[in-house]
Amino acid sequence: MRQVSIHNRTRPLKSPLQAGFADGFFDKLRGLAFRRRLAAGEGLVLAEPAESRAGASIHMLGMAFDLCVVWLDSQLNVVDVQLARRWRSVLLPRTAARYVIECAPSRYAEFQLGDQIAFEDI
Repeated sequence: MRQVSIHNRTRPLKSPLQAGFADGFFDKLRGLAFRRRLAAGEGLVLAEPAESRAGASIHMLGMAFDLCVVWLDSQLNVVDVQLARRWRSVLLPRTAARYVIECAPSRYAEFQLGDQIAFEDI
C-alpha cells in the first residue's frame, strides 16, 4: 500500500498527517480494524472509483478506538466530517464522496466543510 502525506490547503494542519492509501478491496475492507491504537500523525485514506454515499460508508466493527472521519469529493473538497465511535456499525457521509480519511479524533477541528485537501506521495 502506498503512503501519502495529507495537506489541508485551506487551513494548514497543526502537525503532519501521513496515511496509507487503500484503493484495493481487501485493504479498504480491513481499514484500521483490529489495530490497537492510532498515533495522531497516522491515518488511512480509502479511495473509491467514483463518488457515492454507500461506497464511501465505513464500518467500525473490530475497532479498539474512535476515529475522525473526513469525506472528500472527487475534487478533494471536504463534504463531511464526523467522529466515529468504536463498535458502532456503519457511518455514511451526508453527500456522495470518493475519498475517506480516517485519522485520530484529535484531528477533528482541523477539517471543515469546503476545505481543499491534497495528497502527496511519500
